[in-house]
Parts: sequence; structure tokens; C-alpha cells
Amino acid sequence: MKPNFVILGAGPAGLGAASQLARRNLGRVTVLEQNRWVGGNAASFEIFGVPVDYGSHRLHPASDPEILQDIRSMLGDDLLDRPRHGRIYLQEKWIHFPLKPQDLLLHTTPGFAINAVADMAVRVFQKSRPESENGSFASELEASLGKTVYRNFYSPYALKIWGVPAEQLSGIQARKRVSANSPLKMARKILGAVPGFKKPGSGRFFYPRQGFGQISKAYEQLSRENGAEIILGARVQHIQGSNQSQFKVDYSIDGETKSINADYVWSTIPINVLSRLMDPGPPEGILQAASQIDYRSMILVYLVLGQAQFTEFDAHYFPGEDIPITRLSEPKNYSGRQDPKDITVLCAELPCSPGDSYWEMSDEQLGNLVIESLSRVKLPIQVPLIQVTTRRLRHAYPIYLSGYENHLHKLDDWLGQVEHLLTFGRQGLFAHDNTHHALYMAYRAVDCLDQAGGFNQSCWQEARREFESHVVED
Repeated sequence: MKPNFVILGAGPAGLGAASQLARRNLGRVTVLEQNRWVGGNAASFEIFGVPVDYGSHRLHPASDPEILQDIRSMLGDDLLDRPRHGRIYLQEKWIHFPLKPQDLLLHTTPGFAINAVADMAVRVFQKSRPESENGSFASELEASLGKTVYRNFYSPYALKIWGVPAEQLSGIQARKRVSANSPLKMARKILGAVPGFKKPGSGRFFYPRQGFGQISKAYEQLSRENGAEIILGARVQHIQGSNQSQFKVDYSIDGETKSINADYVWSTIPINVLSRLMDPGPPEGILQAASQIDYRSMILVYLVLGQAQFTEFDAHYFPGEDIPITRLSEPKNYSGRQDPKDITVLCAELPCSPGDSYWEMSDEQLGNLVIESLSRVKLPIQVPLIQVTTRRLRHAYPIYLSGYENHLHKLDDWLGQVEHLLTFGRQGLFAHDNTHHALYMAYRAVDCLDQAGGFNQSCWQEARREFESHVVED
């Protein structure tokens, strides 16, 4: 008899696993999702007829070929091949992003350009420096990229994104989050903009015509077509285990408590939340470790403007401390769509923490904050503001405080002892990753199952080691 799978979370990782389990007919599949929609932080919705995302999302050409082929087969002509066209506000000047050599030389202040090049030249000719397990985000990047780039870009940006000084962040944060974390890697990125040096897909990305959430909706449809059940609005309350490797998952929906039995529970929800749902619960030491794991939150502020297009750029980046938002995107520019002709939407990303002054602001106050910020960088709103809408993401980015890995390992090891329980995905592994990484985790988990329903732990441990090499694509 084939096993019953209960998957917690209908983001890309959860839906990717559900679709593959159902398509291969490996068992009965049920997905529990607390929201009334699928996709998690990678979902989309419409504002005034414009599809918008939960922040800035792209599907990168670095995606695993099997996953990219599956997405292409599901979306067809709706998967667009688009050029990157963003810019960074640095030293009170706009610089194209991804970086181009001429911008570094001509569009930054002379002092910045000279010092940045000098720093990189010194590091190119230095002997290779072994990565330190005890290094901080600050020490890793200042030593590898130099003081100029680190202090003018990464130091203030890190404080805004993660809410703590860069000196308090683990060096692992630098290695996971900054893909160009050495002079050689940065040079390769810059040269990638030069004809003759470009790799296939360099400076481009894939984007669905109806918004990034179209990918998750396609996986939802594939899962349902192959027999998976996806229950929306279902909030998990307890996961009861037994000595027979059986689980009873209690969840509430519309005020009613329901239960479902499972042979496997595969979780993509935040790993610290998962530990608190287990029954029997974890010992005090594990609960203490779980309390030391946290995520940075974010408010997304959407400005609806009465004009066809705000700028030609898909995204603007703001590393400076004086501007509270970190990124501004214009969703219509991601897809290149022209309709509606008299409306565009801007999405501003404001990292914060629950309960802080930003989190407690009204939509009107947040809209005014964004408008004021844009005026300070010479991007004034000069047309009618039709509406301000916001969305709050509680779990946006994992925060890698120095020593976090000790707490994470304790938590991960304890959960790993629960037979037939699996945690994966961005939230489940407390990982910095892109959507294609989350989908890859899901596919690899299914690859570790055999037709009889057995799960190969050695296969999964090998996959986990591979996941550790993932670095966020900018």
C-alpha cells in the first residue's frame, strides 16, 4: 500500500514536491496551506488590473535544466525571456545594475572608483585567504572586496536588510547572500556585461506573463490534475507522532478543527515554528535553540500611479542608510506589458521587525514614507497617486547572527531524528535561496523515494550537502 504524504506549505518547495509525488504516483498527497492562495512569498495578485508580486522576483537561467523544462512546458509562451535593467543609487549617483565597466569608471565619484579599483587590485595579487568559520559578514567582505565597496554598499545595506550591524552577522551570510564575494567573482560579473564575455543567459531572466506567482499556480494545477489535494486556509495546530512512524496532523479551517493521518510529513514552514508544533514536543534545550532562530520581516508598499510607466527600469536599489527602503520595482517592466495603459504600480520593499515603528504604520503613513524617500533620490511622484496598498511578510529573510549555526544544528538534528519527517525549502532549512533552489530541493526529496515508499536517508544527506553550496542569484 502506498504511503500518505502531508506537505505543510504551498510555496514553490511544497508545490514542487506535491507535483512530483503525484505525477510519479508515489502515494496520496495532501498539501496544507494557511493562506487562501498558493505561492507563499513567491505569489502574485492584481492591483487595478496589474499583476504584482510579493517583492522583486525573477526566474534565473541558472535553474536546474529539468525544472526549467517543466516550467516551460507548463507556461508555454507565457514564460518570457527578459533583459535585466536595474540601477543602484550609490554616492548620490545612479549606476546600472547589473554592473557595467563603464558605469564603475564614469558614473561613480572619482574617489570611489579609484579606491574600489585599488582595493580589488591589492586583493587579486594577495595569496588566497582561507575562509574563517568565525569570521563576520563585515570581516569576510571587507577582506575580500576591500573597504570601499564594503563600507559604501554592503555595510549599510546589511543593516537595513537584517536589522543588525554587519559585524554581528555570521560570515556565512556573506558567502550565501553575496554571489560576487571576491575580486575575481566581481570581475566576472562585470565582464559578463561586455560583448564577447557574456555567458548564455547573462544579464537576462525568465518571467511569467501574469506575474511570478504564475509558476506556483502552474505547479498547483499540475498537482491537482495528478490527484493531489491542496487545502487552503488550513492552519496546522499539532503534529502528533507515534512509534509506528505514523502522524496525525491537526489543523483548523474556518474555525473547525480537522485531522489527517500521514505516513510522511514534509514541511516547508519555518523550522522553528515546526519544532513548536511537534507532539511530543522538543526538550527545553531545543526550544531554547528554536528561540534563537529568527527571520527578518518586510512590508511591501504598493503605490498605484495614474501613468503608463514610472521609469524604464525594472528595479532600483538603495544601499544607503538615509533611505529606509532597500528596493523599488515596477512590475509592468518585468513582463514588458503595456496594459492597462493609464496605470502602473510601484512596489517598495521596507525591511523591519514586528512591532517596530514601521510595522505599526498605516498604509497612508507608509505611502508618504516611500514618496518622501523617492523625492530624496530625484525620483519624485509627479502624477496622481490613486491608491496605497501594503502587504506584510513575517518571514522574509533568515538572519544569520554570529553563532546561529550552533542553534540551527541542534534544532535540525532533533527534527532529523523523527522518522519520516522532512524539512526543506527556504523556510524549512533556514536558507538564503532563490525559487529555483527551493524547487530543486523539492525535486531532490522526491528523488530519494523508491516506488515502494521507502526513503533513502543517504540520498537525502548527499542532497543536503549540495544545498549548502547554493548562493543567492542577485
